[in-house]
Amino acid sequence: MATERRSWYRRLRRWLLGAAVAALALSLAMVVPLRWIDPVTSAFMLRHRVLAATGEDYRAPEQEWVALERIAPVMRLAVVAAEDQKFPGHPGFDLEAIANALQGHLQGGERLRGASTLSQQVAKNLYLWPAQTLWRKGLEAWFTVLVELTWPKRRILEVYLNIAQFGPNTYGAGAAARRFFGVSAATLSAEQAALLAAALPNPRRYHVDAPDDYLRERRQWILEQMRALGGPAWLEQALR
Repeated sequence: MATERRSWYRRLRRWLLGAAVAALALSLAMVVPLRWIDPVTSAFMLRHRVLAATGEDYRAPEQEWVALERIAPVMRLAVVAAEDQKFPGHPGFDLEAIANALQGHLQGGERLRGASTLSQQVAKNLYLWPAQTLWRKGLEAWFTVLVELTWPKRRILEVYLNIAQFGPNTYGAGAAARRFFGVSAATLSAEQAALLAAALPNPRRYHVDAPDDYLRERRQWILEQMRALGGPAWLEQALR
């Protein structure tokens, strides 16, 4: 009996080790090539297409890929100022923001905020789904680590700017610039970039083409943060 039990444990260990190696290999195959290859879509855009095809209140998503060098420096800075000011230096996670969010949740009973970095948002939007479950958050953390280990920061920012949702069916700075302002991503002004970034927390609720008082106030705050950080030159230097 003891011999059979040890044999069963050995088989289980081999199976678990094989499954772990296979999961790692699959994850790396999903992440590493996109350091050089531009993704043609994302998990969020695919979900959007399915909802549109099934008659939900969605239209087919609009998106066009724009290289980072052809996105206005003020647009690059605006999303960092709005969403993740520690982006150039953190390892994928803002531990201080996570700790503050957890403390607020435990002390005040408020809903636990995500405190997501741009790297986490890339991992989530590119590979996963919206639900706030522990399983999804665990996968998000796993893919965030892989993205940070295998992509340079400039590539993470480039992918983010091309897959982030800026409106109800609008993904990426290129499509957003054309839809809302009739310009290319390269010619966005600081005010336009800040308004696009202001809508990022909830692009289905905040309307860039009809900004309410909150969205205008948030745009002003982002512009102030962009100046306080040191302008586009600061970000370019930080990402070298």
